Amino acid sequence: MLKDKTVLLGVTGSIAAYKIAYLASALKKLHADVHVLMTKNAVNFINPITFETLTGNKCLVDTFDRNFEYSVEHVSLAKKADIVMIAPASANVIGKVAHGIADDMLTTTVMACRCKKFIAPAMNTNMYENPIVQDNLKILQVYGYGVVDPAVGYLACGDTGAGKMVEPDALLDVILQEIAYEKDLAGLKILVTAGPTQEYYKPFYRKDGLCYCKNRIKERR
Repeated sequence: MLKDKTVLLGVTGSIAAYKIAYLASALKKLHADVHVLMTKNAVNFINPITFETLTGNKCLVDTFDRNFEYSVEHVSLAKKADIVMIAPASANVIGKVAHGIADDMLTTTVMACRCKKFIAPAMNTNMYENPIVQDNLKILQVYGYGVVDPAVGYLACGDTGAGKMVEPDALLDVILQEIAYEKDLAGLKILVTAGPTQEYYKPFYRKDGLCYCKNRIKERR
């Protein structure tokens, strides 16, 4: 389904980082070329070797790593990419990308990509609801980024609320919707209409001093 498609996964420092191993594996099973870029904080939650084993590609963390395949790797990956999914996306990385800060391999590569990019926030409820974070997400949407709203649930910090990254299956659906299916309705205007609503009512009337009831159909438009 995803043959000849290149997917870039950006993993940041969040406890939800381990879930992206499932997403990487699922994409690989659909024959996608999967590349994973991690921040240095993300390495504290999951080992890059995990992603390298699942994808068959080197997991990139250090911008100045000399053991790379391409001459300017972040640009080469950006040109190849059909879609970028930053998940989990921390408040820190969301703020950096929203304001054009490119100081590591992940943010540098994302900045060079011209394909569709998605952000899947994952953080404490108070952080997610902070007006600064919300403003940064709105800025990203203005720039064409898609935002996968977090779920409401029990968080690793013990709180319950918004900020939980959606499950990998939901992220996979977003990716498939964007690059796997033809947009055969793109540019078309569709009018959806329905017939009248019908309901029974019982009008009363008098005849010969008696009260009668008769079923009728009333039509509303």
